[in-house]
Amino acid sequence: MTARILVVDDVEANVRLLEAKLAAEYYDVLTAYDGPTALAVAAADQPDIVLLDVMMPGMDGFQVCRRLKDDPLTRHIPVVLVTALDGRDDKLQGLEAGADEFLTKPVDDLVLFARVRSLTRLKLVIDELRQREASGRRMGAIETASARLGGAGGRVLIVDDHERQAERMAAELAVEHRPVIESEPDKALLSARGPCDLVIVNLGARSFDGLRLAAQIRSDETTRQTPILAVYEPAERARAVKSLDLGVNDLLARPIDDQELAARVRAQIRRKRYTDLLRDNLDRSLELAVTDPLTGLHNRRYMDSQLTALLRRAAKGGEPVAALIIDIDHFKGVNDAYGHDVGDEVLSEFAVRLATNVRAIDLPCRYGGEEFVVVMPDTRLEDAHHIAERIRTQVAGSPFRVADGRELLSVTISIGVASGQGETPESLLRRADAALYEAKTAGRNRVIARSAAA
Repeated sequence: MTARILVVDDVEANVRLLEAKLAAEYYDVLTAYDGPTALAVAAADQPDIVLLDVMMPGMDGFQVCRRLKDDPLTRHIPVVLVTALDGRDDKLQGLEAGADEFLTKPVDDLVLFARVRSLTRLKLVIDELRQREASGRRMGAIETASARLGGAGGRVLIVDDHERQAERMAAELAVEHRPVIESEPDKALLSARGPCDLVIVNLGARSFDGLRLAAQIRSDETTRQTPILAVYEPAERARAVKSLDLGVNDLLARPIDDQELAARVRAQIRRKRYTDLLRDNLDRSLELAVTDPLTGLHNRRYMDSQLTALLRRAAKGGEPVAALIIDIDHFKGVNDAYGHDVGDEVLSEFAVRLATNVRAIDLPCRYGGEEFVVVMPDTRLEDAHHIAERIRTQVAGSPFRVADGRELLSVTISIGVASGQGETPESLLRRADAALYEAKTAGRNRVIARSAAA
């Protein structure tokens, strides 16, 4: 998996060394020798990862990282701080500035490349979600994700058989989060499938294999997107690197520093909230694409696809499919007499009545204007006629309360019914439409069914 990596360092030899190592692994490398240039390159070229030196004159790496994370154009780009500093305060400052990792010079190549692979996978997922969200924004279907990010607090599952270590982590995290401790991997997997913002796994657990648990969390569809923070012994470097390749999001070395734990957990939950919001926006935009905004029913596009699939199944020996085409009688007169706002109220109220008077398997849709369609799987003509009559009776028997409840309108509907198996959606709807026309010409407020032989 290749990626575009921006290397930032004021020492040319350091830049060239990292550039050579990365290029040998077939990464595309961009370079910058100071903070302002790095910010400009990141905004213009959108790298997948930034490897950023801390000790630079003028604008240091902490400042650059903070500026990258504050800018909507670059805040999604993972940042790895690379420095000769090895102090606890420096690491915490980097994590609080928004850095995804803090590597100490001389850089361990094995750890560096494992980190790059892990962050590249994350960046690819976020990029795809951001592109789809941008498409939704251009259509006006969704809002900007960053506008509605919630707080950092979340539910954290700690999976550790080291009782004192687990309780200490839980006590530290309880200030901001809702930690839960589990020592058995099977129970931990079940717990992770519930509402969970982060799983902390002890790779050095004695009673279970932490790597296997991390792999199981990643392979389970319900927990695949849940971030994992792995606790490891510094002497077990290869095990930590393996965990990154298995999909672990972040690492925390023992002995555990409480503030570093808090900073890494906060960063992981913040990123999860961002990606969750991108996914929610994507789901919302897809729903809007197949939903009528006024009535909340599915629209004609969705109806066409579902009816085609159902008739295809019916043609292969399945049960027949029925369709109702419903028209609100004299609807133009409602608009002319009361205005379009009241007309919209009638449409919305009718949609509610329609949805509550069909079966759970039926698909009520707005066909266009004052016309509605109900697609009815596994339904014979006589059964569809019975349901249509029930809908008609309910609508005609109870006036519509409109204009903030000040007006009562008597509304009636005409319905055409058809059912079939070995035919196209067009022919089925054409027969239902012909039956609807017959119902309207016969005086309206009635149901007419038309069989395939008619």
